[in-house]
Amino acid sequence: MSSQQISFTNPESGHQLAGIIDRPDDGEPVGWALFAHCFTCGKNLKSTRYISRALTAKNIGVLRFDFTGLGDSQGDFASSNLSSNIGDLIGAAVWLEQNFRGPEILIGHSFGGAAVLQAAAKVPSTKGVVTIAAPFDPQHVTHLLGNFIQEIEEKGSARVEIAGRSFTIGKEFVTDLETHKSEERIKELGLPLLVLHSPRDPVVDIDNARRIYQAARHPKSFISLDNADHLLSKQADALYVGDMIATWASRYLTDRPG
Repeated sequence: MSSQQISFTNPESGHQLAGIIDRPDDGEPVGWALFAHCFTCGKNLKSTRYISRALTAKNIGVLRFDFTGLGDSQGDFASSNLSSNIGDLIGAAVWLEQNFRGPEILIGHSFGGAAVLQAAAKVPSTKGVVTIAAPFDPQHVTHLLGNFIQEIEEKGSARVEIAGRSFTIGKEFVTDLETHKSEERIKELGLPLLVLHSPRDPVVDIDNARRIYQAARHPKSFISLDNADHLLSKQADALYVGDMIATWASRYLTDRPG
């Protein structure tokens, strides 16, 4: 695939966000996917690159980007929340529509999955939604904060270590989660849904996939990721996920053959 660094603006905050466009080497993509990364991760996570590679190999273009305050994007992560993530997704979708074509497939990994489920109704070009190791309820992410929840409530923020890195989490992040009703949003999705999850995921357990699947209306599909870990750290697992998404998405892409 060929890759190009781009930037776009969150329409509400005005922050400049950094992204990468991945395109097939030969010809125009048959469609476009917008990828939302996992909590505190980024567009350059190894598994994200492999998934994008698998999609471009099937002639699907991908825009992957850093949420506000992460990676190369502007803003303060401590002031970000699920609502700002949704705004980031909308900004990315608008940029993609203005420069190529609106994204037909929204893909979200872990907390990014919660974000795409919330954002799909606000991206008119969406033809299908994919979640990878995603929580049913966005508030699930608070378990990563553990004993820091009380400090966040009392002091307004806390420095939390997640996956070996330190982040400041603000009270607004926790409060904002309560405003997003996951079950209602999933029931009202009105779009084809693909749920991918490992039954051995120690971070977001498999019951989350069951609840997402049961709340959604057809057409919906589920693919078990067997022994994959939460971050899809094995190349084979990430490429498999990309292949499965591409095959599933081919039914819904505007320019699919036949």
